[in-house]
Amino acid sequence: MTTADQIPELPSTDRPNVLSGLLTKRSEIAGLVEGLQDRLREALINLDHIDQTILLFDPEADLTEVKAKPLPPRHVAFKGQVTRSILHMLRTTGDALDSKAITLRLMAERELNAADARLLKTIQKRVGAALRNLRDRELLVSRQGEKGLLLWSLKATNAD
Repeated sequence: MTTADQIPELPSTDRPNVLSGLLTKRSEIAGLVEGLQDRLREALINLDHIDQTILLFDPEADLTEVKAKPLPPRHVAFKGQVTRSILHMLRTTGDALDSKAITLRLMAERELNAADARLLKTIQKRVGAALRNLRDRELLVSRQGEKGLLLWSLKATNAD
């Protein structure tokens, strides 16, 4: 443990727990920043190595023309992930669920912030599209619920 990571002596106050908690949190965040700086340094080194390799093959290459490819947002799902999650959710609960309940469960499963109204609306649209697609593929059925929302459930199969 370095001296920067150690928590300094607490001054005598009437709220030592608050100050102690804040100092602990500051220490955690400082450690996170150091870790991110290390990852950034490593990424820059890797980028430099790639640049040098490109220049070995084409010494005249203008690397400033190569645009950075942005990372996708955290809430982007892999192809079929939402559909798989919905089917798994309906299989495990065994009950019919409305799209809002499915959306909230999906967001909790993916550790997304359900308090973010914009993100909630985006995920709700994706869930709605996936539910309609599953209904069109005759894997799910929908029926009118008590509060006006559609209730979704797995389509019963006649395997007898």
